[in-house]
Amino acid sequence: MAITAAMVKELRETTGAGMMDAKKALTETDGNMEAAIDWLRTKGLAKAAKKADRVAAEGLVGVQVTDGRGVAVEINSETDFVAKNADFQQLVRDITDIALTTATDVEVLKATHLNGKPVSEVLTDAIARIGENMTLRRMHLLEGDTVVSYVHNAAGDGLGRIGVLVALKGDKDKAQAIGKQFAMHIAATSPVSLSEATMDQALLARELEVQTAKALEENAASSKPKPEAVIQNNIIPGRMKKFVAENTLLGQAFVINPDLTVEQAAKEAGVEITGYARVAVGEGIEKKEEDFAAEVAKTLSGA
Repeated sequence: MAITAAMVKELRETTGAGMMDAKKALTETDGNMEAAIDWLRTKGLAKAAKKADRVAAEGLVGVQVTDGRGVAVEINSETDFVAKNADFQQLVRDITDIALTTATDVEVLKATHLNGKPVSEVLTDAIARIGENMTLRRMHLLEGDTVVSYVHNAAGDGLGRIGVLVALKGDKDKAQAIGKQFAMHIAATSPVSLSEATMDQALLARELEVQTAKALEENAASSKPKPEAVIQNNIIPGRMKKFVAENTLLGQAFVINPDLTVEQAAKEAGVEITGYARVAVGEGIEKKEEDFAAEVAKTLSGA
């Protein structure tokens, strides 16, 4: 497969690796981007990359909570100008309200009626009225004894760039008090899963492969190699333990008190976190990068 400059650029931006390292990684993996990331990490030339870091879409997340039930709804637009539009913001509020009371997932939400029409048709009408393409992309529903919400980069009440929901068990007043702190923590750290038990097993297997290859390669290059038993029984398990701690909500150091994990902070507060949802605008969407100079030239030429 031909390795293009665009592929090298994307890999560099994703991993922070040098140009030649990125090109070699793509060459070694026949242009497979995920495999190239792992190759660079094995060589110690890149950090783990999260797809969610490649955010490139506009819009808003609407969040609503009532009586142990919370929803986060993402509606995308083409530009941030529309996200600041009062008409668009009211649309997101109205659809989020409907989601809270009637919907179970995004497809059900699209078919649910709002002001006498299915939400999908309401959105189509808004596209014609506002003049920009919009997409009802995701809906997360979370239920629990107590559900607490938080909106980051708020554009209005219950609207923002990141919406977080946290479900907790325990005393409701205590849950409400610390739940907001946990929600802010989730907004900041973007954990992959609640705990190791709920983590994607394919992700764990992939990380184990990377850490194993990296540890063995480092040991082989060391002036004082360790016995393989030490690598297999100590080094690799230690690195996997660190990976799990850094990527699971309960295992992370609590941003408000880093001496405690989130799980420990919850226990001290007398509550238990049973679930969470974090929705960031444009998460995982690849947006075409425009060459501004070329665009201007094209406009001036009348093309």
